[in-house]
Amino acid sequence: MHLRVLTRRLRFVVPALILLALLGWSAWLFASRWRPSPADFPVQGVDVSEETGPIEWWTAKKSGIEFAYIRATSGAGARDLRFPENWRWTFEAGIRRGALHVYSLCQLAADQSGNFMTTVPRSDDQLPPAVEIDFQPDCSARPERQVVITELTRFLHDVESHIGKPAILMVSPAFESQYHLSDAFPRLLWAHQAFFPPSYFARPWSIWQATRHRRIEGVGQPVNWDVMAK
Repeated sequence: MHLRVLTRRLRFVVPALILLALLGWSAWLFASRWRPSPADFPVQGVDVSEETGPIEWWTAKKSGIEFAYIRATSGAGARDLRFPENWRWTFEAGIRRGALHVYSLCQLAADQSGNFMTTVPRSDDQLPPAVEIDFQPDCSARPERQVVITELTRFLHDVESHIGKPAILMVSPAFESQYHLSDAFPRLLWAHQAFFPPSYFARPWSIWQATRHRRIEGVGQPVNWDVMAK
């Protein structure tokens, strides 16, 4: 009797599990291929780091990459191992390139800008330098807002003098909520939020990181996909 009941239940459970698996696969496939419409955002690109792995830039460019931000440095001493090759080959592939620094609340701005300036060469062709500002897992410091603004001002002065262009600030929703940097700095803003255009800044953003899951030819790992505002 129990075996008959179990068999009857499995007749419903197994198809349901198969349906859930198919739905999950379809969602993954959609997320891995999705990007914002080029009609709405004609200029699209990526931001990459050593975690992205090796990139065949000529192949990747065919997926619609027009610009690439390349992580160069983190904090006061870390340098991205793939920055030199990515910096070179984006140029060779004819992709507009910019360097990115991951900012730390636990290290002095002067030390961080020194790390960036000794790593990133100045060139007239590059995009404005980008600064990724978020709460990093290896730093528990939460300074007062004015301290953060003062240190960031010092960092931006050094980096912008070196590159010769105003920086763009990639600020996370959590960091913006606590420190309101979009009110403090008259700089271009870079927002990130999956799939839906973000609205957490006090001013319109200039770049939007729309997904971290897009898969394209020429890259073994999912890439961070970004678009520029019109």
